[in-house]
Amino acid sequence: MQSSEARRSRKALAALVGFVARAPAECQAVELASRTGQLCLLRENGTERKTNIRIFRVALAQGLILAEKQADGLLSCSATTEGRSALKRWLADPDSAFQDQHRTLTTRPDPDHGHVSVNLAESPLAALARIKGRGGDLFLEPSQVEAGERLRSDFTRGQMQPSLGQSWEPVRAGRQPGSAGGAAELTDAAMAARERVDTALAQVGPELSGVLVDVCCFLKGLSEVERERQWPARSAKLMLRTALAALARHYAVPRRNSTRQPAPPPHAP
Repeated sequence: MQSSEARRSRKALAALVGFVARAPAECQAVELASRTGQLCLLRENGTERKTNIRIFRVALAQGLILAEKQADGLLSCSATTEGRSALKRWLADPDSAFQDQHRTLTTRPDPDHGHVSVNLAESPLAALARIKGRGGDLFLEPSQVEAGERLRSDFTRGQMQPSLGQSWEPVRAGRQPGSAGGAAELTDAAMAARERVDTALAQVGPELSGVLVDVCCFLKGLSEVERERQWPARSAKLMLRTALAALARHYAVPRRNSTRQPAPPPHAP
């Protein structure tokens, strides 16, 4: 019985450390003051996770996480070096249950690869997909979420990374000739993925493609996007929705064409 309890505690610790290791999260200091109950951790992109206060205290005591009080009274929580090392050891455990504690996998259809697995815990679109407007309609349509994840999948397969010290933009999709990891070293699948990304972003246009790359590919929070691009507050969410709508239309065109029935042969005279 004790071994089972220790196992559950270790899983809960792995889930907590894994959540704040991917991106810092905030919580209410007053919640931590309670001896029992749940603590709600919230990331900048809206992703949240609830954890047992006792587990949170254990993680603090063992130096796995760091909680720093901010000017607004909230606690900013992040993983320490010791926490990341412990998480790496837990993930190396052959029992996959430890890995499942810090990821939420789902399968989405992908016209280019059949089906792909998506970690909802890492995707900013997962949080936005749950938001509803005043009329009760979803803020993002399922086709828009699917389009964003499809772009992210191709971006990852194409090994597209930003240049150091610079923001990635569509025109910077390929590396410079002769550089490490250049086109000559890419597989055919990676090159095809890059071409799909370039085509999709070109169809969306330069005004909207940047926010797609920031949120869908680099997993940036909306506030971070607004700060880096010097946009007004709450504008990134609307820009992203517009960009995803254009991206979904682009991806829908080949599917409509592929299902079109061939024209009947002409009648013989």
